[in-house]
Amino acid sequence: MLARFPETKVDSTAAGAASSMLSRPGFQPESRALPGHARSHNLALVLQTLYRAGELSRADLARELGFTRVTASDLVAELITNGYVVERGHREGSRPGKPAMLVDINRDGLQIVSLDLAEHAVFRGAVLDLDGNVLSRCEIERAAQTGEGTVEETVQLLQRTLKLATAPVLGVGVGTPGIVDAHGVVQTSPNLGWFGLDLRSVLSAAAGLPVTVANDANAAVMAESTFSNSSNDLMLIKIGRGVGSGLVVGGRPLLGSRFAAGEIGHVTVGTDGGARCVCGKTGCLETWLSVPNLEAALSGKTGAQHDTVLIEAGQRLGIALAPIVGALNLSEVVLSGPPHLFDGPLLSAAAETLQERTLAEFTSDVSFRRSTQGQDIVLRGAAVMVLSAQLGVA
Repeated sequence: MLARFPETKVDSTAAGAASSMLSRPGFQPESRALPGHARSHNLALVLQTLYRAGELSRADLARELGFTRVTASDLVAELITNGYVVERGHREGSRPGKPAMLVDINRDGLQIVSLDLAEHAVFRGAVLDLDGNVLSRCEIERAAQTGEGTVEETVQLLQRTLKLATAPVLGVGVGTPGIVDAHGVVQTSPNLGWFGLDLRSVLSAAAGLPVTVANDANAAVMAESTFSNSSNDLMLIKIGRGVGSGLVVGGRPLLGSRFAAGEIGHVTVGTDGGARCVCGKTGCLETWLSVPNLEAALSGKTGAQHDTVLIEAGQRLGIALAPIVGALNLSEVVLSGPPHLFDGPLLSAAAETLQERTLAEFTSDVSFRRSTQGQDIVLRGAAVMVLSAQLGVA
């Protein structure tokens, strides 16, 4: 079992300078590098530096982080003992004398299990390495529609996926539809029939491991922010059975005081009516843009009629996005969803409408693109959440 970082309490200013780099609001870990715990904080800084830079010597770490060599060596020794860091051999081409020993994150010796509960027909699981690469996959078809049955299916998926791991598992990350609070409680997820469900506790008990749970769009934006060449001010629109979004502002995830930031699916777009939504309102963005609704609207249509449906959906998306992009001064908007629906007319119409409805001086250079992460975006984002929660790697 991997040891947790010790908690040595000091004045909070002792570690304040770099603490913002490690902070992930809303993702509450089992063992977090808090600013008030100087040693824990310094251990997390070492891990984060190695994660980003790769193999370094203890002397490199001391110079990079402003530690003494003794401090750097002591921290590395503890991380090696706990299984988080390994020695990789001597640096080639070293100067005369004793060659430097290189160390790195234990990328091959630790794995992460991720679950994606966002799809309608299947739940997906995967084992990933610490760099976010999928090593193996597991999938379970959903038989239950909502409620307790979906909880049982989630536990079953977790147990099956854990069996695929070939190294110690650092933790479990879960992306689920709905509003999820800082403690992994799904406050409300109508599509799954979950209300006040302490999903983190359920899955942690089943796995015997730390579990981090977040809304699927919030997980997705973490993948986009971490693994793509994206900006520090980003909105990711995730479109599937529903419509949601995740926000990164100033390089930090934005969740809101009630953990519902980015819930745009049930924003009414326009005053000209529209379809009746499952929430009871008329003309919600989800009625225009969700995959089931779009596919139904496109059924039997070809050519210009087909494009007209996509253009109108894109315009509605642009209407919903304009006040958000303007208010937060975002520099990038990314769509995640089936390419055959969201490439082409829909994407172009959304970008054009956004420009028409905002002050061009500040939004003319906003990037509007599709995600590069594909179907694994939630799985990879859930892995990022585990790295942040368990290692302080942001």
